[in-house]
Amino acid sequence: MANVTLEIKDEVNVRFVGLDVKTRRKISEETKYFLPYAYHMPAYKLGRWDGCVRFCDIGGRTYMNLLDRLLPIVTKEGYNVDVVDHRQSWTFDFQPVEATSYDSVSWPPKHPAAGLPIILRDYQVEVINRFLDNPQCLQQVATGAGKTLITAVLSHKCQDFGRTIVIVPNKDLVVQTEKDYKNLGLDVGVLFGDRKQYDKTHTICTWQSLAVLEKKTKAGEAEVDLDVFLDNVVCIMVDEVHKAKADVLRDQLSGMFKHVPIRWGLTGTIPKDDHEAVACTCALGPVIGSLSSKELQDMGVLADLDISVLQMKDAPAGFNSYAQELKWLTTDETRLQHISSVIAQLSKNGNTLVLIDRIRTGEIFTEQNPDWVFVSGGMKVKDRQTEYDEISEMNNKVIVATYGVAAVGINIPRIFNLVMLEPGKSFVRVIQSIGRGIRKAEDKDYVNVVDITSDLKYSKRHLTKRKVFYKEQGFRHTITKVEYK
Repeated sequence: MANVTLEIKDEVNVRFVGLDVKTRRKISEETKYFLPYAYHMPAYKLGRWDGCVRFCDIGGRTYMNLLDRLLPIVTKEGYNVDVVDHRQSWTFDFQPVEATSYDSVSWPPKHPAAGLPIILRDYQVEVINRFLDNPQCLQQVATGAGKTLITAVLSHKCQDFGRTIVIVPNKDLVVQTEKDYKNLGLDVGVLFGDRKQYDKTHTICTWQSLAVLEKKTKAGEAEVDLDVFLDNVVCIMVDEVHKAKADVLRDQLSGMFKHVPIRWGLTGTIPKDDHEAVACTCALGPVIGSLSSKELQDMGVLADLDISVLQMKDAPAGFNSYAQELKWLTTDETRLQHISSVIAQLSKNGNTLVLIDRIRTGEIFTEQNPDWVFVSGGMKVKDRQTEYDEISEMNNKVIVATYGVAAVGINIPRIFNLVMLEPGKSFVRVIQSIGRGIRKAEDKDYVNVVDITSDLKYSKRHLTKRKVFYKEQGFRHTITKVEYK
């Protein structure tokens, strides 16, 4: 029997040394995935690339969390595996949490339970303790389950062993997460934009801010070098994992954070594309738990909902591409005027959040309806937060926001109507968008979701995909065809 060396370089990266070419090809093929967008890439069209991504290269380099799939292939080929482990030895003795572990702290103002002691829900206790038992893993936890509180508790549990870094997808979530950490009494700082705090026990940041810090460190221009910032970091947490591009997630967590032993990820939606799901596993660990929106609705934690699909009967000439069709659907002023009237009628029943794809759509909506508020990436974080906070005190406010700004993570409980304009066919985007509306408030236990779409070619195809998502999630939905001309 031949020998092969499995070199464990760090917490993420491993390499097989001494395998023959045939076996290396086999393990590389085992972790090969075709990329859905490859059809549109020139290299694929010209035959220069097979359109696949591989999580084990022909040199035998791969990831720790794929060994359960690769080792059986290696041993079946007749190899005896010798392990050389270069990782630092760690011992973490986490005590499990209980529902009352944080009852000495009260919920902050504007929270539905403001002033009352923080009592962890049963499912939160279960999720937290599962993480504490598994130092590298990922859990699917639906929007509205209190992921920010879960993250703060996990950081608190880790601080006896070292520092923690929490990565969130956007600036709004940095600010929101920071508030929850401060409320729990944690020593927290942020790293984004012009706010850079490098010396706190817990740091909340975005992928982009980390990439900038890494780039400046390499150029010798960083205020604090990356290796200094990462000193004594024992835990990296990724909130809303699905928002990180698969390659960015893998590159950063297997690069700058490769020596960090505790790696936890939370997401409301595990990506459906295999290559994205495997990238999450490579960087963070296996999925060990799942808590769906439907389960939380059945528990009474999230608001109930119905989805009304309004399929507008549009009649322009055929478009050559999805981009052309979408541009017309989201900028035609006659069409948007009718949609405005639908939204105005809805808003009489309570605050309404309208999610859109294009900046121009928001501009047209606010030109037609001057009392509506348009929130986009160009607005300062502080101003966006002010608009979100006003909803807790108003009853018929209409906020128009781009999917990129508001479809993920934003906590706005008093949304009574959620309108999605041409939400597309992305499972993550659709389910996360609905998540903006299903948080409960003191005076709200139901949300009316309106999916506005078209009977044109591409829009109709995307609706077919969304109907499958709705059925999978157990969301009731009806379809009404609308004539408006």
